[in-house]
Amino acid sequence: MQIIFLGLPGAGKGTQAQTICEDFGIAHVATGDMFRTAKASGSPLGEKLRSYIDFGRLVPDDVTIEIVRERLHQADAQKGFLLDGFPRTIPQAQALDEMLTQMGKPLSHVLYLQVRTEELLTRLTGRRVCAKCGTSYHVAFNPPQHEGICDRCGGVLSQRADDTPEAVAVRLQENLDRTTALAAFYEARGLLTRVNGEEAIGTVYSAIRQTLRGGRS
Repeated sequence: MQIIFLGLPGAGKGTQAQTICEDFGIAHVATGDMFRTAKASGSPLGEKLRSYIDFGRLVPDDVTIEIVRERLHQADAQKGFLLDGFPRTIPQAQALDEMLTQMGKPLSHVLYLQVRTEELLTRLTGRRVCAKCGTSYHVAFNPPQHEGICDRCGGVLSQRADDTPEAVAVRLQENLDRTTALAAFYEARGLLTRVNGEEAIGTVYSAIRQTLRGGRS
């Protein structure tokens, strides 16, 4: 089973991805984890990646694709994988198609976890982080016992600069444009399933599980 998981920041992909991978026994292949592992490996490819990231340069598609290829050849991905955070553009999607064809592992499903922008704004702008220990809270969904104070260490909670409504709105729009294009690309090939991400976590997973099991509950 080879899956791509699409969704905007705050949609809840991380929670669902973990459950999918545990349930179906496949590897969770997240872009951030891949890059961190490649950088730490000391391999020629990892050093090439470091030369871009450490200097704030955009990682070229060919380097990203090679890192994905290297990751998908690892043992835990042989029974299947879920790609989270990749592809991000149509050229990356086309390169991934070519790579998976060469590997004899065509895509099984593309899941698109959809949540309205207004709901995502609420989820993302309500986050508060402890400056002392880094614990995260949410003013609506996971508030501290005392407003503005960390339950764990008593540190002061604050909103990150990139969690302000203005910053979040820009980030969401940029991601929406990319994700909409990718969704259309995969929908035209009959691979896309849209999932309502505003339901309860268990309800969302039930819908995903039914899709992955071919409509069987």
